[in-house]
Amino acid sequence: MAGINEATKMVTSYFDPGTKLIYAIGAVVGLIGGIKVYNKFSSGDPDTSKTAASWFGACIFLIVVATILRSFFL
Repeated sequence: MAGINEATKMVTSYFDPGTKLIYAIGAVVGLIGGIKVYNKFSSGDPDTSKTAASWFGACIFLIVVATILRSFFL
């Protein structure tokens, strides 16, 4: 029983750093997406809104996944 409790503590201790890592990845993806959308907008590409929506959706997905995993397992 003590081993199971210790393993549970070890696994749950990884969630805070993992969540922060996912948030950091989301921030980097958001910055890269913003730069790509700006470049497309500046060049007059008509496909700008589709690119912006896909990058924004990816960032939201990462944040939602991190939040759901944290609330589900802790």
